[in-house]
Amino acid sequence: MAFLPSLRQLQYLVVLAEHKHFTRAAEACFVTQSTLSAGIKELEQSLGVVLFERDRQHVALSPAGEAVIEKAQALIAAAGDLADTAKALSLPLSGVIRLGIIPTIAPFILPSWLDTWRHAFPNLRFQLREAMTHELLEDLKHRRIDAALLALPIDQQGLRSLAIHDDEFWLVGKANDPVFRAQALDWPKLSLDRLLLLQEGHCLRDHSIAACGERPSAGFQGLEASSLLTLIQMAQADMGLALLPELAVKSGLLRHSDLIARPLAAPAPRRQIAFLARSSSARWSDLEALANCIQAVRRQRIHNK
Repeated sequence: MAFLPSLRQLQYLVVLAEHKHFTRAAEACFVTQSTLSAGIKELEQSLGVVLFERDRQHVALSPAGEAVIEKAQALIAAAGDLADTAKALSLPLSGVIRLGIIPTIAPFILPSWLDTWRHAFPNLRFQLREAMTHELLEDLKHRRIDAALLALPIDQQGLRSLAIHDDEFWLVGKANDPVFRAQALDWPKLSLDRLLLLQEGHCLRDHSIAACGERPSAGFQGLEASSLLTLIQMAQADMGLALLPELAVKSGLLRHSDLIARPLAAPAPRRQIAFLARSSSARWSDLEALANCIQAVRRQRIHNK
């Protein structure tokens, strides 16, 4: 019979790869160092490969270890999702949902969306984590969160997505800027050199660049900001133009400035706000209910206008 590694052994593998230290990894697994070492050795012997290269000072994944670590992480996550599925079947839309959210979405939707969800689903509680897209994708992979509210398009890395809301980009700048004289704003005709960007790591930076229809050159010296607030301040200082999501504009972000915001000519560039979660997640029915709830509220508001 073929050898099947235990989930405990796979956990030892993943935790040791993360900590790169036997003592710290054993503490994280709540076992003794000898127990963890024996589990790793048994796993290596059964698989017939060396998973770690180690000496007295260093522990690192071997090439074989690098080849299997992602599968081990996926198996551990799927096993956890299996247990969550059984729990969710008995008590749907209840308990705690761990939700990650990026900084260019969180301030503009959390107050209204959370109030809507709490009213509709009183037995569901939210544990929130704000972080960059790449960090939340790692959190999903390692099962530290159940789902993430992100902006598409991004590389979904094998995850499953559920669209909630289309968020168009608006052009923001000083009212006396010549670009606002046109009746219809056609962003791709403008130069990328005038665009204020967020720093690397923010997906809004990539979305803004994509909206221009061109990529920055290797020597691109565009101005960069660390946050949307700084981006607004730079535009206020007449340092350039910015593309902001409609949700941000309509949240009152420009209220205390003399900047103006105008929608772009159709078809306007946009981002899509979506839930991302593991395909095996037990929370998919809950996420669908949350998305449907927000979409129903938006349709009702449009109908009432």
